Amino acid sequence: MTRTIPHAVVAMALAVSVCPAIAQVPSRGLHAAQDKDTVSVFDGSRPVFRYRRGAVPYKPYVDQLFSPAGVQILRDHVPDHGHHHGLMFALRVDGVNFWEEDAQAAGTEKSRSLKLVNDAAPEAISRAGFREALDWIAPGEKSPTLVERRWVTAIDGDPAGTPFGATLVTWRSHLETPPGKDSVKLDGSHYFGLGMRFVASMDQGGRFFNADNNPGQTVRGDERLTRTRWCAYTAKVDGKPVTVALFDHPENVRPMTVFTMSRPFAYLSATLNVWKEPITLKAGRPLDLCLGIALWDGQVDDATVEKVYQQWKGTPRTAPAISRLHPRDDAPFFVQRGR
Repeated sequence: MTRTIPHAVVAMALAVSVCPAIAQVPSRGLHAAQDKDTVSVFDGSRPVFRYRRGAVPYKPYVDQLFSPAGVQILRDHVPDHGHHHGLMFALRVDGVNFWEEDAQAAGTEKSRSLKLVNDAAPEAISRAGFREALDWIAPGEKSPTLVERRWVTAIDGDPAGTPFGATLVTWRSHLETPPGKDSVKLDGSHYFGLGMRFVASMDQGGRFFNADNNPGQTVRGDERLTRTRWCAYTAKVDGKPVTVALFDHPENVRPMTVFTMSRPFAYLSATLNVWKEPITLKAGRPLDLCLGIALWDGQVDDATVEKVYQQWKGTPRTAPAISRLHPRDDAPFFVQRGR
């Protein structure tokens, strides 16, 4: 006989598995907690996302992302593609591949330091997550070929205090040349960027849609590339419909090109189109990338995605402006970017 377990009980059980210190999590509001290998963000006792930075051989990544009702959509250590890790960010740098994971040729995104962010702002917005310094290191090397400062934070509403009605996470990566290097080249395959692999049940019967109703360019099979401000995917997790979207910030130096595929499995990635337009970073001229990830319960329409996108892009960016970034890890964190 099958018993139906209420969503609230499932969410609490997941929260305990995400962070053993659940008893220390406040009963309300966004809050980040850290253990030896992971950072977990909660909204009260409900898990929002988990980021794995320890015991990872090649790169840190988000391995769990929950809808408001507690539905977890990410898949890790996939048999068909062992390098697919939930929500992950990687490129090719000076010819070194940081996406695929080959013991002889793959680069490593090494976490150098991490600090939690628990910002209970007096205004309507609150945030929780972390800021992290990473060195991208080529195989056999000790010095980095690229330096990244990464901010991953959940936010709970817009400046007017309007809730999103969705789980909303901002991912910001600040990429720059390491000391002593004049330039680095960023390129890679057409799907390199901020990519997302879903649980197996989302691989069938899903639907992609975007802000411009643009079918995009076909690359191979049903793989498509589309330049758009947001792209969403709706599918079912064990019979429960969900919708997930990637958002492009209008201040990004290059508009987002979205990679989508649905066969033999579903994948969604925000790329910089370095496949066709490589980027050369010069010393003192970093690349600042800001993207959003939204997750709803149910099948939502274009108007709902667009509304939350407009809310999200109007929030202060969750890190200092480029000109205010400081090389020290303890530099001031929240500096609103000038408009």
